[in-house]
Amino acid sequence: MASNKPILVTKYSGETEVFNPEKLLHALKKTGAGEKLVTDILIDVESRLYEGIPTKKIYKMAMSKLKSRSKPMAARFHLKQAIMELGPSGFPFENFVAALLKEQGFAVQVGVTAEGKCVKHEVDVIAEKDNRHFMIECKYHNQPGNVSNVKIPLYVHSRFLDVEEQWKQIPGHSMKFHQGWVVTNTRLTTDAVQYGSCAGLHLWSWDYPYGQGLKDIIDETGLYPLTCLTTLSAREKNELLNKHIVMCKELCHNPQLLSQIGIEKERAERIIKEGNELCHSLIQKKNH
Repeated sequence: MASNKPILVTKYSGETEVFNPEKLLHALKKTGAGEKLVTDILIDVESRLYEGIPTKKIYKMAMSKLKSRSKPMAARFHLKQAIMELGPSGFPFENFVAALLKEQGFAVQVGVTAEGKCVKHEVDVIAEKDNRHFMIECKYHNQPGNVSNVKIPLYVHSRFLDVEEQWKQIPGHSMKFHQGWVVTNTRLTTDAVQYGSCAGLHLWSWDYPYGQGLKDIIDETGLYPLTCLTTLSAREKNELLNKHIVMCKELCHNPQLLSQIGIEKERAERIIKEGNELCHSLIQKKNH
């Protein structure tokens, strides 16, 4: 940059803020990139900043540099956008949430019609584990600037109370712990968090609860969506999502899925290589 004057950047929402290099540094370090690579990318990005630059452009600069050095690192950096690619409907996101819970030992059902005391309800995910029974509503957004406001937990809570009344009538359920969940791939407003917490809902967003948000759980477990993979085209990702395949891990364990959508052997091997490196990068990062 020509001077030390603060540079304003334009966020996805259209709002502006001062460029904060610490945010970029943190995101780059989460990929497992070494100090030298992180510093090189930051210097390159800062040299190309201009007043009002979209954060999307900054992301593309950093993504390009990472991809040229390490596809798994680029895939990890792509995580937030990859979750946005679980669309255009919300159904793949519901499948992804269900898959995350299944990996944690929950018995899950997706797209269930649940009887309430007053009316029937279409429920995104129902999950059970031990003596706990959860009604989960997934709020998917395909734009980073979109947030889930207080109307979402208000709506989910009222539906949950109706379903819970019916659940309590099921033999053996009167003593079970029942809870409604709100899961979103972006952020919750302050009012949404305040109401949801007060009402006893479990809230799970991109960055909430702090340290245990979606981004944290995915990075900790290595359970990445297949949309992270940089070697798959958008069309190929959609074809796999339409087959209800959402996890990178599923591809690694079932490479024949790639041939089923017309991907030739040589390319399929490159895709599986990236997938295996991504899924195992968690171990490498912890041992680093």
